[in-house]
Amino acid sequence: MEEKKYTGMLTILGMIFVAALLVSNIIAGKVWAVYDDITVPSSVILFPITYIISDMITEVYGFRKSKLVIWAGFACNFIAVLAYVVTVVLPYPKYWLDQDAFAVVLGMTPRVLAASFAGYLIGGFSNSIVMSKMKVRMGGKRLCERLIISTLIGEALDSIIFDVISFAGQIPTHQLFTTIFFQYMLKVLFEIVLIPVTYWAIKTLKRKEGIDVYDYNIRYNVF
Repeated sequence: MEEKKYTGMLTILGMIFVAALLVSNIIAGKVWAVYDDITVPSSVILFPITYIISDMITEVYGFRKSKLVIWAGFACNFIAVLAYVVTVVLPYPKYWLDQDAFAVVLGMTPRVLAASFAGYLIGGFSNSIVMSKMKVRMGGKRLCERLIISTLIGEALDSIIFDVISFAGQIPTHQLFTTIFFQYMLKVLFEIVLIPVTYWAIKTLKRKEGIDVYDYNIRYNVF
């Protein structure tokens, strides 16, 4: 089907994507003690939404629109982080007693920041490209299978890249592997549980928008 350039629903999906991404980066600073010494960032309860939205956009509107949303999310995240950094270093009056807490919540080390950006871009684009290629190869069939496989690949790269860059050399190796594994499993489980909702949303979007893009003969250039 011919690719349309713009729809209102695509804008709404993009807004939800960016909102989930920005909030996830803030709440990632809170560590969730899942069980005993098993800990993961609290962002695992929200960040998978970005992958679900990306899958929906890729499946309905095609890789090019998904690429646009991914880069828009990156730009908004960069602006937000820049604002956090500037706000934290601004001089504050003596009666302001919450500077340390404010800096803990919104402050990011360069290492964690690099890990976040790298994991997001590599994982997000991998998820979208796999989803797009599998749709063409499978003739648009076996949607649930494609949703799961693209998630498994994208989330694996995201979790590994983020945790290794952020924590390698700072925490014991076995704890690093444990964190990666459980963070990955929780994200994937979240998305698998929501597959019926994602499936319904995609079918509804295709019907209401009259759009079902197949990425035939495109170059998967992420820039």
